Amino acid sequence: MLRRIPSPAAIRQSPRRLPDIVGQSLASARELSSLGAFVSLLDARAHQQAQSVVSRIESGEQLPLGGYIVAVKDNIAIKDAPLTCGSKILDFHQSTFSATVIERLEEAGAVIIGKTNLDEFAMGSSTENSALGIALNPFDPDRVPGGSSGGSAVAVAAGICHASLGSETGGSVRQPAAFCGICGLKPTYGRVSRYGLVAFGSSLDQVSPFAKTCAEVYDVIRVISGSDQRDATSSAAPVPDSACLEPFSGKLRIGLVKDFLEHEALEPDVRIAMNDTISALKKAGHELVEVELPNAKYSIPVYYIVATAEASSNLARFDGVRYGYRHRDVTDLASVYDLTREAGFGKEVRRRIMMGTYVLSAGYYDAYYTTALKVRRIIADELVNALKYVDVLLTPTTPSTAFKIGEKIDDPVSMYLSDIFTVPANLAGVPALSVPWSLDSKGLPIGIQLMAPHFTEEKLLSIGAAIELLRPEGK
Repeated sequence: MLRRIPSPAAIRQSPRRLPDIVGQSLASARELSSLGAFVSLLDARAHQQAQSVVSRIESGEQLPLGGYIVAVKDNIAIKDAPLTCGSKILDFHQSTFSATVIERLEEAGAVIIGKTNLDEFAMGSSTENSALGIALNPFDPDRVPGGSSGGSAVAVAAGICHASLGSETGGSVRQPAAFCGICGLKPTYGRVSRYGLVAFGSSLDQVSPFAKTCAEVYDVIRVISGSDQRDATSSAAPVPDSACLEPFSGKLRIGLVKDFLEHEALEPDVRIAMNDTISALKKAGHELVEVELPNAKYSIPVYYIVATAEASSNLARFDGVRYGYRHRDVTDLASVYDLTREAGFGKEVRRRIMMGTYVLSAGYYDAYYTTALKVRRIIADELVNALKYVDVLLTPTTPSTAFKIGEKIDDPVSMYLSDIFTVPANLAGVPALSVPWSLDSKGLPIGIQLMAPHFTEEKLLSIGAAIELLRPEGK
């Protein structure tokens, strides 16, 4: 099921090949439609962009993403393209503007071929919650690709495109990256503009890139990073300016999060892979030290209070009045809201709206939401403090490899625990990276996670690139 397209560097050497290669990518997306990676393809736009990029390269313009073919998660706005968020409530909705990250990708020479599948409104860990059909893992189509950015991960892993954009709220890029055997980076909160990203949890969301290698992830993150006057939460911190990523060559002090490595949910194959990673790093001369994060165990309950509270507020705008789906049997304003939202939102989204509304309600706000914010601060401070004494923290990305379709869909608590190792970085706002390491006994990818101090994406990715060189041969 896997395809291979020429590298961006090869395309830049023969730029006139780009329109044909874009056509091949679009054809591959259709040939592999059973994987459910894409919800819409942008043929005319992609071919027009390809011709423009060829002209720009031949005129001598230096394009950081010239030759890159990219897919975009369908909760990121592209002008005049569908924007469904994987939900019935946005049936037939087309965006009237483009997100900042889209403008920056196109300015840098990327060709965007389509919008990718996702859990509805980015709420899920398997891409089974999409109203537009589930996505399948290209390593085993009986298994999930992870979520919520499953379609974006599949598009890269299957070789349809070079890179893709997803969004991260609690692990929605790193988890599918691990399940699909590619790299996924959650940048520092504020590093990338959220303008044009449909909000789920506003204090957690970040647009985040996927690619096959850390070097390719770096190319994308370098372009989309930076302050944006349309997003008050975006940071003015300097953006990395190295032309390309080099693997880290010095000696590192790496923190091993003891509680994560000993967690009862960790599957034997993942535990073995972590031990192999640790052995390889020691052999390479790096110092590994144990680190304790005693309050990280509260990350999942804290996350599902904060994120659902923010989702409850953010999704209030989808009311059947201004845009999107409206139930045909409405008779008055109350029925517009009730019938439209009941039919337009899927089961998981309704569950999270109700959870969020509950924790924000009178009599429960202090007991749940206020307490969760206090514990979030403790978890964040612990994590940030630990990173003062090490270069990076090393953990598994996920407790297991990709699980079977339907295995957890009726057990939301089990599904939520898929993100047990990824959520702390979101709560703290630090950058975190999943790098593929090996395959388990069933031939499924295993990812390892690195977390680093705020705004150190370039160093984090260079360490990831060094780890890529230590991977076991044939894995």
